[in-house]
Amino acid sequence: MELEPLGDSAVVATLGTRIDAATLASVLKFAGAVADAQGRGIVDIVPAYATVTVFYDPAQFTDPAEDAYEEVRRFMESCAMRGRGGAPSVARKIVEIPVCYGGDLGPDLGLVAENAGIDAPEVVARHSAADYLVHAIGFTPGFPFLGGLPDSLRTPRRETPRARVPAGSVGIGGHQTGVYPIASPGGWQIIGRTPLTLFRPDRDPAALLRPGDRVRFREISGEEFTTWK
Repeated sequence: MELEPLGDSAVVATLGTRIDAATLASVLKFAGAVADAQGRGIVDIVPAYATVTVFYDPAQFTDPAEDAYEEVRRFMESCAMRGRGGAPSVARKIVEIPVCYGGDLGPDLGLVAENAGIDAPEVVARHSAADYLVHAIGFTPGFPFLGGLPDSLRTPRRETPRARVPAGSVGIGGHQTGVYPIASPGGWQIIGRTPLTLFRPDRDPAALLRPGDRVRFREISGEEFTTWK
């Protein structure tokens, strides 16, 4: 494990160099150990891909001779020691996300099909048949970066991002797929849209997904999308 400062109020722990389920399992196990230890001054813990970022409040370290970064670093090292042993598990929950593919809701479906050398229905079949793992949440509140996209569907991001991508849009960006929880700019190739709400500030937790969750997409018709409640 490598520890490095991030600005003046965070420490980043790097637990590997690969983006895969095994690395994420170790990341989640370490993040859980840090959360359980309830260290002084810790205000947030963010697991993502191969790292865990621990944010702290320097104002809670009042001793003039005390270095907040060094204390948090030692705290994280102790959490790593306590968390050793046992097989980490990445299993959390499985979330099914209904998607209406193509048409006005998925304007880039044809481009993805052309890039893959297959037809649009086969893109839908492959995208909805895969098992996805949430590696990180970010970019916008609740945006899930999903690993597990079939290699054949990998598609470069748009050269010019859209100024506004509607909430619920399902996109492909390189080797990942994801869902836009809120309307925002975005450069991913949009292949469909879900009627599910992935982020609601009045919900606890506000984000439907978190790292370690599994996602499966299910194709629905335009009529189902319109009538979904």
